[in-house]
Amino acid sequence: MGFFDSEVVQQEAKQLFQDYQSLIQLGGEFGKFDRQGKQIFIDKMENMMERYKIFMKRFELSDDFTAKMTVEQLKTQLSQFGTTPEQMFQQMNMTLERMKKEIE
Repeated sequence: MGFFDSEVVQQEAKQLFQDYQSLIQLGGEFGKFDRQGKQIFIDKMENMMERYKIFMKRFELSDDFTAKMTVEQLKTQLSQFGTTPEQMFQQMNMTLERMKKEIE
C-alpha cells in the first residue's frame, strides 16, 4: 500500500489542512481576543504545528516514492522563498513567542 493510500494518512492530512485553515482565518482576529482567547489560540497553533511536524516526519521516514517526492516538493517550494522546513518552523515558533509576550 502506498503512503497516500492509507486512510489514516488521508484523514490526518485532511484534518491538519482544515485545522490550519480555521486557525489562519481566526488569527486575523487575534488582536480583538481577550487574554484568555489569545492564550487558547496560541495553544491551538502550537498543537497544530506539533501535529504537522510529526506528519512531515512520517513523510521523511517513509520508503514510499510519493511521500519522498512530497518532501522534496515542499523543500523546493520553501527554497523559492529562501527558507527550509526547519527555518519555517523556527519562524512560526518565534512568532508564537512574540504573541505570548504580548499577552503577558
